[in-house]
Amino acid sequence: MSFLARLFGTRPDPREEWRALWHRIVGEARDPDWYRMCGVADSVEGRYDMITLVLTLVMLRLEDEGDQGPATARLTELFVDDMEGQMREAGIGDPTVGKKINALMESMNGRIGAYREGLRSDPKVLVEAVRRNVTMAQPDEAEALVQRMAALHARLERTGLDQLRAGEIAA
Repeated sequence: MSFLARLFGTRPDPREEWRALWHRIVGEARDPDWYRMCGVADSVEGRYDMITLVLTLVMLRLEDEGDQGPATARLTELFVDDMEGQMREAGIGDPTVGKKINALMESMNGRIGAYREGLRSDPKVLVEAVRRNVTMAQPDEAEALVQRMAALHARLERTGLDQLRAGEIAA
């Protein structure tokens, strides 16, 4: 979408098609059970870790669907917009925001690779990936987090593309 088209609103924002799913991702990441039952630290870092964990699972689901590059790009844009807004709200200024966003994206890409490998191989690999990538209040509960993560992954696999686009995840 060109800058002028966005500025003058001549074409719809292609991210809007995925906004319901983005809101569902954030809602899922905020579920208190991740923090209470799975040992994730209830902190800014822990909440970021959970958003990236859930977003990663959704992106892996879209990857499995095939030909969903535009969808994952739109979700990534929504993620970046949200993180940038959060940083600005926290008082982080313009010169620093870009660098922090780049660091967040590098972190996200690393997590996608680690979680993909862990989900497709031995559960012990996934436990180690979680230990490296999630701020835990209780590190010994990484296995509980992996169990819940695997359950969400299975629910996403049962969710059709149209349901995902609508922000729905199978029970």
